[in-house]
Amino acid sequence: MPRRFIDIAAILLTVVLLGGCAASGRPLMPTPLLYQLPGGQTVFDPSSQGRLNPDVDLLFITDRAPETVPESTQPYGQERARQIRFGTAQVRLVPALDWETLRAQSQLAERTQTIDLELGPVRELGAFPEEPYRLRREASGKILRDRAELARHTELKATLQNEVARRLAVAPRKELLLYVHGFNETFATSAFTTAELCHFLGREHVCAFFTWPASTTGNFLTSYTTTTESADYAVEHLKKAIRMLAATPGLERLQILAHSRGTALTLKAVRELTLEAIAAGKEPVDLYRIGNLVLLSPDIDVDIAGQQLTGFLSDPDLVTLWPEGRLPRVLQGRLTIYTSADDRALLVSRILFRSRHRVGQLRPEDISERAQRYFATLDRVDLISYEGKRTDLFGHSYFTTNPAVSSDLIQMVRYGKRLGEPGRQLVKTGPVTWRFPADVEEMNKSALPR
Repeated sequence: MPRRFIDIAAILLTVVLLGGCAASGRPLMPTPLLYQLPGGQTVFDPSSQGRLNPDVDLLFITDRAPETVPESTQPYGQERARQIRFGTAQVRLVPALDWETLRAQSQLAERTQTIDLELGPVRELGAFPEEPYRLRREASGKILRDRAELARHTELKATLQNEVARRLAVAPRKELLLYVHGFNETFATSAFTTAELCHFLGREHVCAFFTWPASTTGNFLTSYTTTTESADYAVEHLKKAIRMLAATPGLERLQILAHSRGTALTLKAVRELTLEAIAAGKEPVDLYRIGNLVLLSPDIDVDIAGQQLTGFLSDPDLVTLWPEGRLPRVLQGRLTIYTSADDRALLVSRILFRSRHRVGQLRPEDISERAQRYFATLDRVDLISYEGKRTDLFGHSYFTTNPAVSSDLIQMVRYGKRLGEPGRQLVKTGPVTWRFPADVEEMNKSALPR
């Protein structure tokens, strides 16, 4: 069969599969292995049950424009806004369950009741001024920011930080979980993923999502191209959001999880924030308080990702303020990359971009010995390959649909476990590469408490 025909067929297949990604509701993700009974860890601290509501209350930050299509059920659509908006979004778990029933169902491998996710009330708390911010020219010729616009920005920044601080005050952890979605996601679907991750992280974090104008309608090729540029457009807004969130009094750590095309957006934002800190002679880790940076099914070219990760390390003329060539520290925790060679979405991306490799399809053997040694020296990077059967049609959302992968993610973010420790006993294949065991039962046993 001609290669061109195979490539076109793959694209058409993915278009069909992509059609179901932006649904208005969906079931709650399967129970991660570490919680499954009998013998699983408890999802929720018993002392917190009295104050927990079955529905999940989230914070959102967006540069999507408000939806104007009358028949749409989304509060924000896929057009770009020239401003940042923020507020609260509630995700309902339906049918309505009492807390004890929900807790019990959240520990079952096979639930006896269906639990679906629906978008509840969304309340906007503020909208920053439209960009570009106004300027004024003084008689002397100096160009300054407009005072009223600057005051408005400062007021809204305080409103956002006060909301985060209010949530931190009642959260068991003084950490904020920030989720950044990928292509073909709506406001609602990004809220759903954030809510289910928050739920199975024990609802211990302040949970938020940054939602950008990813395209979900129209011709697939046009839609994907538009989304690629919309991700670039959102970089400045994500940077501003991270700066403001990290500067909130009382915040100890920011955990960032990004999926698919959102990983390219997130990597670029973190890189540029790192350069800002370096230019100011400050440690990035002190300014931004990023704990773990997790890239899930990254839809980014491997060479571009490598440049984003190591470019500033290879520029001695940039990093001049640290003695004896010492490098600035970016993360409190680790950069963790989850990949799957069988990810069908990334197969299409690779064809469209004529990419040598998409990061999210990398196998351990694709990482050269030189690259392995380099990242091992940094001692901050892990690449984890999943090569089992697909648990969703697309093979692109295994971090929620596969209980072994979600379990590993939770062990890292919630319990701070390093790879190789009990609960994260994956197969080590190189200095920085790991593989999920072929035997799911083996993974199940390692996930349970010892």
